[in-house]
Amino acid sequence: MPSVVMITGASGNLGRALAAAFEANGGSVALVDRRRDRLEAAYGAEGDRLFLAADLTDPDAVEAAAQAAMDRHGQIDVLCNIAGGFRMGPPVHETPPADFDFMFGINTRTVVNTARAVVPRMLAAGRGKIVNVGAFGALKGAAHMGAYIASKSAVIRLTESMAAELRERNINVNCVLPTTLDTPENRAAMPEADPAKWVAPADLANVIVFLASDTARAIHGAAIPVTGLS
Repeated sequence: MPSVVMITGASGNLGRALAAAFEANGGSVALVDRRRDRLEAAYGAEGDRLFLAADLTDPDAVEAAAQAAMDRHGQIDVLCNIAGGFRMGPPVHETPPADFDFMFGINTRTVVNTARAVVPRMLAAGRGKIVNVGAFGALKGAAHMGAYIASKSAVIRLTESMAAELRERNINVNCVLPTTLDTPENRAAMPEADPAKWVAPADLANVIVFLASDTARAIHGAAIPVTGLS
């Protein structure tokens, strides 16, 4: 199991599940979120973990976070890009440019910015694993979700492109495509739905940990659906 894992969007439900899964396998985690107080609320005292506050849409802030992880641990073995967001919207022809900018900012540019900061360090080390979080819904278009679907679809294509560029350099790049996660927030927002059909964050975390393991060393550029019973 890799020893140093950088997780973006780490204060959320999936971030906490993922940090716990990597730590259970002996990994050290560098946890990135927009504000440090969110990480403190999610995890309590920093302890052996590394808390990193960074606006992932700001390349300089991401570079500083990656350098801080290197300063502490000397390496970044795994990058898990789980930061992002969902928003319904108007029809595509009525969607304001700012809405497209927002969706592509949090879902797509965050991936590009972390890659720019972390991949050179992985290349220098001669190894690495990157796992991005796309969305199962991004496999086809749907009404009132154009900006979101486009931004998450771009994550899939970026994953494939990065895998083609890095597979010969001993860096695996893959992504997962979850459906609805079973979180308190989603239960509150959809009280009539059956959460038993959703994906538990711990289950999605296990898939990500697998992709970050040496067992998955032959997998490059995959977009793996994680759909539960939905």
